[in-house]
Amino acid sequence: MTDTVRDNPARNRFELQTAAGLAIANYRRDDLAITITHTEVPRAVEGRGVGSALVKGMLDEIRREGRKVVPMCSFVRAYINRHPEYHDLV
Repeated sequence: MTDTVRDNPARNRFELQTAAGLAIANYRRDDLAITITHTEVPRAVEGRGVGSALVKGMLDEIRREGRKVVPMCSFVRAYINRHPEYHDLV
């Protein structure tokens, strides 16, 4: 796994490359916020922190852009709840 989460605006998702394929977080973007609708991690790497790395990188990028996040995805919502340093983005 690389540590680099990249935004792929053509596909409306953030991506993190793993040995087993792409981990993704689908989104909808508007002027103020990014709504995260779904995250997906390849089965072969589930439970190894890939989803958390994807969400952390994505939230850091959203913060750099000066946007807010709407966590419609339950995994993203749970991650934010466990990490108070991201509460300000909601």
